Amino acid sequence: MDLNQHILIVDDSKIMRKIINDFLQRMGLTVIIEAANGKEALRVIADKDIDLVISDWSMQGMTGFDILKTIRQDIQDRKLPFIMITAEGQLFHVLKAFRAGVDQYLIKPFDFKQFEYVLKKIL
Repeated sequence: MDLNQHILIVDDSKIMRKIINDFLQRMGLTVIIEAANGKEALRVIADKDIDLVISDWSMQGMTGFDILKTIRQDIQDRKLPFIMITAEGQLFHVLKAFRAGVDQYLIKPFDFKQFEYVLKKIL
């Protein structure tokens, strides 16, 4: 696993961004960028070379699902790995996300081992 990959965390909860950031650092990843909403996330993706997006589903304005759809419509970013982290555990949401092109789906609450397993499948 390349520890210099650029990881973008998108969550409107500062606490969740901190938890995910801490988990990533625990795994040795250090190039971590945070966005508090979908519009900010899309600006970061347009401006920086991002290797992985980790996004919450439920956010005000633009949801994580909206971010995923936007990325998958952009030919340049279509292959950008995307992990959805959410409390939305209903089968409907999981299927909707996978149909839209999510790479992994992690349901809150989760622990470090679950997070590490999902991340290693992608990286």
